[in-house]
Amino acid sequence: MTLPLAGLRIVSVEQFGAAPFGTMYLADLGADVVRIEAPEDGSGMPGDLARHTGEFRLGENDSHFYQTFNRNKRAITLDLTHDQGREVLHRLAARADAVANNLRGDLPARLGLDHAALSAVKPGIVCVHISGYGRVGERATWPAYDYLAQAEAGMMALTGEPGGPPTRLGVSLIDMLSGLTAAVGLLAAVMGARATGQGRDVDVSLYDVALHNLNYPATWYLNEGHEVQRRPRGGHPFAVLCEMLPTADGHVFVMCMKPAFWRRFCEAIGRPDLPVDARFLGYEDRLAQRDALMAEIDPAMRAHPNAHWVAALGGKVPVAPVLTLAEALDNPYFRGRGGAQATPHPARQDFALVANPIRLDGAVLPARAAPGYGADTEGVLAEAGYDAAAVAALRAAGVV
Repeated sequence: MTLPLAGLRIVSVEQFGAAPFGTMYLADLGADVVRIEAPEDGSGMPGDLARHTGEFRLGENDSHFYQTFNRNKRAITLDLTHDQGREVLHRLAARADAVANNLRGDLPARLGLDHAALSAVKPGIVCVHISGYGRVGERATWPAYDYLAQAEAGMMALTGEPGGPPTRLGVSLIDMLSGLTAAVGLLAAVMGARATGQGRDVDVSLYDVALHNLNYPATWYLNEGHEVQRRPRGGHPFAVLCEMLPTADGHVFVMCMKPAFWRRFCEAIGRPDLPVDARFLGYEDRLAQRDALMAEIDPAMRAHPNAHWVAALGGKVPVAPVLTLAEALDNPYFRGRGGAQATPHPARQDFALVANPIRLDGAVLPARAAPGYGADTEGVLAEAGYDAAAVAALRAAGVV
């Protein structure tokens, strides 16, 4: 497969989740992503902490968690605090389109990863920074993680049943959204640099991304002072019927966002009278009479299991079963779409990852297992002009 980002070169000082997730999208699409990790420091946990995260390991310095964020990349070790390490970085940057990182906000300038430092090497270099709170201001030195952004952005307060405690999202969505936001910024800045010869800094913070993804509830509050409240069963703030419904063996989520869907739903459950009931005629009526409407609908829904309702409503009314993690990943529909992608690993030939959701000409993007710790150091340095003796000298000095 010819991949659209072939020829795009990215050097990334990345760790854990946000930047690795964003650069993985670019690597999946053909970019040459070289991730930089610190050399062994005697701690017994070298490199990216992701290599040592979670209970499922793939040999030394590797884990399922690490593999999830780093397929299709190359990996080198390099000490950026060492003068010779900076020289190596400059050689790599001279051949790259972008240098990315997801370090604490005050660190990129200290380590020479910003445009002010690298433009002397290549004026067109794009420097992408993912941090908790940005590189300037009173929080530039603050460490941050996804869960903190969820908490402070009001997302936890919006999640869960009314009256319950604030609830964290089940996955680190802000990390992943920050990585994708940075990837978009990187591509845009590289296009600009290729047109003008001038690179720039691109900044993305977890805090800003979390607030930005409050989306229309934020617009309502900023303009009308309206604060969205939680709805029972995960219901939509203004549309009814649009929520989780009980069945004989679980729940389904139904979204009647259009009048036609509402009518079809009522016919399917054997209640064609509901759309003409004066209590439930319009969106505002159904919202005001939500509890009364649920009392009419729930008995019909509880009469049959999930499979019945998905078969009866599928393709006619927006519906989905509420599945467990295992059920979602064992779903024949997911498997049939190639969603569980074979990604052979030296320690496990049957290793699998969820495939990139982008399809090119209908085909799943190719996947190569994430690189071992420092696995590509010699090859990448050779491309930058270091011969075997020079690489050996760098190793002896602890630079790589």
